[in-house]
Amino acid sequence: MADRKFEITDARGGSALGVRVVTRAAETELAGRTDEGTLKIRLKASPAGDPAANTELLDFLASKLGVEKSKLEIVAGEDKRDKILSVEGMTSVEVEQKLGLQ
Repeated sequence: MADRKFEITDARGGSALGVRVVTRAAETELAGRTDEGTLKIRLKASPAGDPAANTELLDFLASKLGVEKSKLEIVAGEDKRDKILSVEGMTSVEVEQKLGLQ
């Protein structure tokens, strides 16, 4: 994801967002955006591709967005620190508002 801009975009039935996971953090938190527009999220779990880290990521985003975890899916990068997630039933504007990015 380093060679292109990736912003939260609308897709059929929801939105897609790029996420860069930073592990071994003291707290699980949204840490802003990278220069490419990808969300940076710090997780307590490690490593980034571990199932526990993916679960922590989905739990965190479901809580922040106010949706059921089943509405989120890691569609690319499940075993990497750079991931693409889909959010079913929520527009990109709604995602940005819920995450405090606007």
